[in-house]
Amino acid sequence: MKKDWVLFVASRYMFKGRSSSPVLAVLGIATGVLALIVIIAVMNGFQLGFIESILEISSYHLRLENFPQEKTDELQELMLAIPSVETAVPFKEFQALARGRRWQQAVIVRGLQYNTVEIDKKMKDKLEFEEGFFDISDNKSILLGTELARRLGLGIGDEVTVFSISGILSAENEDSAVNTFEITGIFRTDYYEYDCSWAIININSPSFLANESDLKIGIKLSNRFHDGFVMGQADRKISSAGGFENIRITSWRDYNRAFFGALRTEKLFMFILVGLIFIVVGLNIFQAQRRSVLQRREEIGLLRAVGGTKSAVRFVFALDGAIIGLTGASLGLCFGMIIALNIQQFFSIVEIIVNEFIGVINYLAGFLGIGRTGDFAFFSPAIFYIKEIPSRIIPYEVIIIFMFGFLSALSAAWFASQKTVEIQPAEILRYE
Repeated sequence: MKKDWVLFVASRYMFKGRSSSPVLAVLGIATGVLALIVIIAVMNGFQLGFIESILEISSYHLRLENFPQEKTDELQELMLAIPSVETAVPFKEFQALARGRRWQQAVIVRGLQYNTVEIDKKMKDKLEFEEGFFDISDNKSILLGTELARRLGLGIGDEVTVFSISGILSAENEDSAVNTFEITGIFRTDYYEYDCSWAIININSPSFLANESDLKIGIKLSNRFHDGFVMGQADRKISSAGGFENIRITSWRDYNRAFFGALRTEKLFMFILVGLIFIVVGLNIFQAQRRSVLQRREEIGLLRAVGGTKSAVRFVFALDGAIIGLTGASLGLCFGMIIALNIQQFFSIVEIIVNEFIGVINYLAGFLGIGRTGDFAFFSPAIFYIKEIPSRIIPYEVIIIFMFGFLSALSAAWFASQKTVEIQPAEILRYE
């Protein structure tokens, strides 16, 4: 009961004061938390979409190279025996030139087994077929990215000629360097580089006779961050099996280091830039609390005179900062999560409001003979290569953002309350 007065006095200062600073501080913290949650969620949606497209379609989590081709099945069995390994898929690839009706385009040709999507469910989820389906059971079948098919002016059932670059340069492989395929599927990954430059054929196609591309095995894990552990397990199994002296194992961290590092840096700087909101709000709280301490010097002196300790009086003002931080961070968290989880509807509502305003301007412009403005869209498909705005919430990041908002207010109030320790009751109340 002795400390009940601290909470009572803090609430009186907080809610019965005439200053609007606490309300503005709460709104500032709430705005910062909301903005940071929404921005980071959208950035996560874009970045994780790119990362997952790369890992699930192209790079895999681990790659095995430089092994005898006749030992492929044995090596697959060894890898699948490791608990964290979900799939082990053989593949080949080479660079080529694809020619269609109206254009020709440099492409990466990936050779896969006809039943790859039955084995690799994650790849199946990432390949959205706009026309046809995953059918490379015939050695003359080919799948094209949607942008590649559009550039070549081709569709389902059309033929495309593929010129193997390495085969053309080799005189002895010249005949097998040029092959004609029938398009059985047009896929979309939402990753522009793949959609405009990727083709998939059967791994047993004669086209690979014109290339020196080695057979590789792509491995996917239940958790890609366990790659170090799985590489150690794989090394031990391969060493005990024998016959794989020159094999090389590489992780997704190695062959995507530059790109993933750039994404991580981009996210960090965005986090810092938006987080400056908390610094501005914190300074506002610091100044407001310092002013409050100076205005209440007599009251502080009286509290000290009737038995309040220095730490208890200081805690009164620090508690105000905690209430501001907790209230603001909680409001920002609630509204930020609602917007992040319903990002499509949020942007649609904003676009409707903006377009209604544009409609009024266009109506007025018609009387004045001024040119009209087109409809507004945040992410127009004509400009951005996306169908919808992605959003991905990562729990620990939300917790960090919430704590930033709360601690920025608490820290500012705590440092501002330092002045209460310097106040001497005898001096303040001498002439009262």
